[in-house]
Parts: sequence; structure tokens; C-alpha cells
Amino acid sequence: MSLKKLGWLGEPRENLGRISAIYRDQYRVIMENEEFLTTITGKMRFEGLFPAVGDWVILEEGRINNILERKTKISRKAAGNDVAEQVIAANVDYVFIVSSFNDDFNLSRLERYLTIVYESGATPVFILTKKDIGENIDEKISNLSDIAFGVPIHGITSYDDMEIDELRKYFIGNKTIALIGSSGVGKSTIINKLLGKEIMKTSGIRESDAKGRHTTTTRELFVLEKEGFIIDTPGMRELQLWSADIEQGFSDIEEFSKRCKFVDCKHENEPKCAVKKAVQDGLLTQKRLDNYKKLQSEIEYIEAKQCGGHKYAEKAKITKMMGSLGARKQIKKIKEHR
Repeated sequence: MSLKKLGWLGEPRENLGRISAIYRDQYRVIMENEEFLTTITGKMRFEGLFPAVGDWVILEEGRINNILERKTKISRKAAGNDVAEQVIAANVDYVFIVSSFNDDFNLSRLERYLTIVYESGATPVFILTKKDIGENIDEKISNLSDIAFGVPIHGITSYDDMEIDELRKYFIGNKTIALIGSSGVGKSTIINKLLGKEIMKTSGIRESDAKGRHTTTTRELFVLEKEGFIIDTPGMRELQLWSADIEQGFSDIEEFSKRCKFVDCKHENEPKCAVKKAVQDGLLTQKRLDNYKKLQSEIEYIEAKQCGGHKYAEKAKITKMMGSLGARKQIKKIKEHR
């Protein structure tokens, strides 16, 4: 398989490969003429440099000794109390945010997924599954459209080949697509349909809650027969932000906030707050504003922790002086100069 077929668009390079799967401390690498399992060098392990599925890497004597710069990366805060980044997938062009029309459909969760995708640099696409057993289809699509300005939304039924084939357009040009979403929403079924064979194990719907039984346990990259790549990911039980493009994900609130009387308006009890007025006028829901504030607080907390020696008191001082948006920008500068 040529480097171009693997998705490499740069000049040819020796010992170049792409990570297609990770099994604890072993990495499956695809190269031009072979595919094999290997490990990273001790130096990379000491420096805390660990490849992600989709990464381009350089090998030396059969081991990975360098990760090339990522054009995009999907990250979240690693589970647990430690403040650490977990890269879910790298060098992705599109992200299919997969949910279903049944009880899994949750606008707040989808807002969170969308925020993470915007921060990654990839392009989001919503895939809503189980259309055949879902309720209030049009209403759910309309509500999602209200928070996902211009983001494509596809409602599909797994056994409808025409609806699945509509997704193939995103792979044109050897693009890489990652699927993210909760367990049991049908990601593995979509992958099997796109690959044209049963690669991923799937299980039926539980009658008790109309959810699929989740089977994916690792992240893995698959090569489509014609062109393109697809990355499956396990269902995310814990989805904490690591960094986020809140302004793009909530562009409506950011636009309203420009009309507030005070630059550092918190949209709470300040006079002449355009955001609160938008809620009163029915142009913005209180729930969306609450979600915005929650994500904003969460990312500020993570960024403050990332600053290390700069204590929370310093961050609070910045927030008081410049408002939350100014605080995020200032904290980003602090991290860049550490």
C-alpha cells in the first residue's frame, strides 16, 4: 500500500508509518509494504510521548521513535482525578458524532461532543441512528439544528443501504473519519456497512431500554476498499473536556454577549445583559445558557490546573479583572510561555 493510499499528502519519507491500533503498550503500524506490532522507544516513554490511532510515526530499527506533527487531534481529559490529556484519535478530517433517536438522544451531551470536535480542528457531522424505532424524529432534528449551526445531520436506519451510502461522500479524497458517541448507538454497524463486511462485532437491541449492546473495546483504524479511513472508538462513559473551542460551539451566545453593556459580563445579574435579554425574548433557551456556563467553568478549571505553579488565586484575579473570556486567553499565554 502506497503512502498516498495510506493518506500521506507530503513528500515521501523513509521509515514512515501510521498507527492503526493500540493494544496496551503495543502499537500496530501500517507501512507501504507491511503491517506489524511494535513498541515505542524508552526515550519516548520517559518523555511521556505516546502515539494515538491515526498518528504518523517514524520508526528506527523496528521501533517507533518519533511522532510527526498532528494536523488535528481529538482529546479529552483522562478519566480520574489526575489532570492529563488523552488523545482519542489524530489526523482526522471529519468526526461522525453518533447518537440515536431513542433514549440516547441528549442535546446537552451532543453539545459537549460538538465542542470537543470544534477544538480538535476536524469537521463535525451528526449521525442519528435507529430512525426506524425512534420517536419525534423531526422535532429532534430541529432541536439539534438549533444548536449545531450549519453542521450536517444524517438520520439513518442501519439496514437502509442508500442512507449508509450517503456517508461515503465524506471519504472522497482519502479522508479519515473518526466515530465518537455513547455505547450501543450503532457505530460498529455503520463501520461494517461502510467496509462491506463484518469486521466489528455487533449485538442486538436490548428490549429493556432499546439500546444496542456495545462491543468495541479499543480504538482502531480501518482502510476502506476504494478510498478513505475510518476510526472506531469505544463508547465514552466519561467525557470531560481537556480544551475546547467554546466560542465556536456557542457562537450564538458569543454573538449576543457582544451587545452586553459590560465587556466582562457574566450573564447573571448585570444590567443591560444582552444574553439574559435573549433568554427573556425566547431567542435563547436557559438550558443552553446553563450548558455554556458549565462548559466554560469546566475548561477554565482544567486550564488553571494546567498552569501548574500559577495558583487558583492568580487565575481568579485574572477572571475578576478581565472576565472569563479574558481569563482563558491569559491562561493560554501563561501555558505557552512556561
